[in-house]
Amino acid sequence: MDENFNLTKECLEKWSQDPQSKNKPAFTFIDDTSSQTWSYEELWNILNVYATNLNKVIKSANSKILIRMPHSAEYAFCFFASILADKIPIPASPELSDQEINFLLKDSTAKEIITTETKHVYDGNYNLISPERLNQSISKNELYSSKATANEPAFMVYTSGTTSKPKGVLHAHRTILGRKLMKEGWEHYQADDNVLHAGTLNWTFTLGVGLMDVWLAGGHAHLYNGSKEPNKWVEMIEQYHISIFVAVPTIYRQILKYVEISKKSLSSLRYGLCSGEPLPKEVLKEWQLKVGTNLYEALGMTELSTYISTHKNIEIKAGSPGKPQPGRKIVILPEENGTTPLQVNEVGLLASHKSDHGLMLGYWKRPEEEKEVFRGDWFIGGDTASIDEDGYIWFHGRSDEIIKSFGYRVSPVEVEAALDALDNVNESAVFGIQASENKTLIYAVVVLDNESHFLEEKIKNTLAKTLAKYKMPHAIYPISKIPRTRNGKIKRSQLKKEYGSKTDK
Repeated sequence: MDENFNLTKECLEKWSQDPQSKNKPAFTFIDDTSSQTWSYEELWNILNVYATNLNKVIKSANSKILIRMPHSAEYAFCFFASILADKIPIPASPELSDQEINFLLKDSTAKEIITTETKHVYDGNYNLISPERLNQSISKNELYSSKATANEPAFMVYTSGTTSKPKGVLHAHRTILGRKLMKEGWEHYQADDNVLHAGTLNWTFTLGVGLMDVWLAGGHAHLYNGSKEPNKWVEMIEQYHISIFVAVPTIYRQILKYVEISKKSLSSLRYGLCSGEPLPKEVLKEWQLKVGTNLYEALGMTELSTYISTHKNIEIKAGSPGKPQPGRKIVILPEENGTTPLQVNEVGLLASHKSDHGLMLGYWKRPEEEKEVFRGDWFIGGDTASIDEDGYIWFHGRSDEIIKSFGYRVSPVEVEAALDALDNVNESAVFGIQASENKTLIYAVVVLDNESHFLEEKIKNTLAKTLAKYKMPHAIYPISKIPRTRNGKIKRSQLKKEYGSKTDK
């Protein structure tokens, strides 16, 4: 892969130059009061202007640039233009504190920040670049032409750091080739699709599934920044004739709970896609009943994106995120060591072959951690799972979150699914707390529809009908909100700290 290859060019260039496609809408950004749309030709021209001006400011290739901006169209322009300019953008959440941003800057060695604000305090001298500076007019003979190759770095994203400090995950331009497997294995995007993604641009789920993959198919991508009331998603699906909606399962659950919906009200919707957390069986069933369309789930990770999924051409098995996407080599390996795949229904570590184009180049400046996730020719991201006789993957949780209690191994995901199925329980989180040197207890917190109706013993008695005794929570506490990372993952370590003092219950 030594020939010229650029991720942004692969997504957009051919559509922008095709007479049949260049005037088609490529991107719409919506807020609470208005929206703006760009065609493929307009979007491509904007990115070329941004990329050319960026190279006037930063001469050297592969320079790292932190993007710190509100969720906006300009955020997307800056990210994809940086890649087109052979730089390495680092998308950051606008909600990060100055302390968190300073860690990313120091760890990544980035010297430039694309930002719309100057009020923040940085520990060092950094070149602050505004989107306006990148949008200055240029002449045609100034246009920058990418010199990147497929295996060179394209962008870097930081993991959410639920168990340790965030680490940079470096992806190559070739990652877009790995993403092409998602079209037939999950998304099935078409050129006439209107796709609405509910996420924000600091998340690879949004950048990838919400933009890259839509543009690869020649479709029309929609993003939104505004009120997150559940009814707003339904209004936009209807107003913009959305054919595919993409969100975490929590958003689908909120829509079902708080909005009156019907097959007629969401008639433009072909189906929904979801990832980021397990899809509860009850949510899938209710959505199918009320809306008349399917929800296709996928399992992924920052290092590889989504690679296990359901889609319209296979049967959905409720509770399973699906099968390995065609073209990917996926096995279940023993947890301790070895490269011999486990048998059907045996629980081990989910592993992907290192030849996958979508796999990261590596962790930035973390050689020891990088060494831990490779075993022979296999990448092991830390998810525990099993594979059934039909080839479906069953997710058992993160290996570092599995609760080892009284000699048993308990998946918090399984217990959460049982809790979430109960009346009056909106959502739950399960975690283990070490009560003594040889004793770990299972704890749960639940968000209730009506907290005044909380009866711990009643919940336990109902759970006992579906869970083995060793999986039962030792204690259950009501909570107003489950603590989550900005990407929606449960902060189990925070819950362990907060409830650790209650182990005497």
